[in-house]
Amino acid sequence: MEMISYREAFDIVHSHIQDYGMEKVPFTRSLGRVLAQDIKADRDFPAFDRATKDGIAISFDALGSKSEFEIAGIVAAGTHQILLNNTNQCLEIMTGAVVPQGADTVVMYEDTYIDKGIARLQTEVRKGQNVHHQGSDTKQGDVIIPKDTKISAAEIGILAAVGAVEVMVKKLPEVCLISTGNELVAVHELPAAHQIRESNMHTLHALLSLQKIEPNHRHFDDDKEAIIASLDGLLNTNNVLIISGGVSKGKFDYIPEALEQLGVKKCFHRVLQRPGKPFWFGVYPKTNTLVFSFPGNPVSTFVNYHVYFKSWLHRSLGLDQTGIKVVLGEAMTNEIPLTVFKNVYLKIENGVHTAYTVQENGSGDLISMGRTDGFIVLPPQSETIDQGAAVYFFPTRE
Repeated sequence: MEMISYREAFDIVHSHIQDYGMEKVPFTRSLGRVLAQDIKADRDFPAFDRATKDGIAISFDALGSKSEFEIAGIVAAGTHQILLNNTNQCLEIMTGAVVPQGADTVVMYEDTYIDKGIARLQTEVRKGQNVHHQGSDTKQGDVIIPKDTKISAAEIGILAAVGAVEVMVKKLPEVCLISTGNELVAVHELPAAHQIRESNMHTLHALLSLQKIEPNHRHFDDDKEAIIASLDGLLNTNNVLIISGGVSKGKFDYIPEALEQLGVKKCFHRVLQRPGKPFWFGVYPKTNTLVFSFPGNPVSTFVNYHVYFKSWLHRSLGLDQTGIKVVLGEAMTNEIPLTVFKNVYLKIENGVHTAYTVQENGSGDLISMGRTDGFIVLPPQSETIDQGAAVYFFPTRE
């Protein structure tokens, strides 16, 4: 099969969006999950007319030319509503307290002078001032968090306020991360001159953790029969396999052959892009398990995760897929016949996110990722893109 364009590959991956169902979780463990239900107000918000300032509660209609009120008592937050019996009097009131029956306006202490139980008004008063009226935020039964919302700290507070002890969220896929290659050793080991410490799995694990996915891990040495045997079991027990390495044209890159032998349908192999050209994607028809097989170079894996897997996951969860754009802080060109995902860092200039090139040394330059905020998309054989032009951007930092 000939290489396909980045856009074709992107569309093919997104044609395989999945629905993994729903599950109920405690709201305290729902941060970062995606709602599978609308959350509705269980009461009016606020649930009563509440004072927004410390001061005195009065009846506005009692004002007329009157500017002095005898203080008849104090209303604290958390107490039942009481009655202002005499509208020629007032009640001291604390922030958050229920506005007394018979009162409709709160004058804050700073605008009064209190002496010997008499409150004298020092400023002009508007009817209803400093009162947060019942139902003015939302009414009972209104949708206050719509389905398909990714739950942030703000939503956690709202869920608590409406008593949503448990919430229905969208299930996440079961994911297995697979590293390949005899050259990899564990992080705690001292690598020989011909070896490297395994880093891609830890990067991918961290990225998946941000999506609230806790993946399993496996490592394959360069042994074709052992790879086939292991993949057979993993294809039947996971929703997604993410493989790093073993998909290029080396003599020991057995992954494509092993997947084909096991009946995984190849959707494409090799994309007209840099980095990450050898990307392999397919589906196992028996279980509908998806296989994202990325080249082993660290930057290639990093780019392909963000461009393909993360966007596919968000689409599957019903999250908004509006493209992000930034402006170029410098002119850029792409003279090669490949889509280029260019490492950039961002600055805010004149209130706009502005992208600048990160100096890097190819798809094996892991260290450059620490200076990268994301990737911009440079179309193949594009003319010079001027400074200040808007370009598509894949962020790599939350």
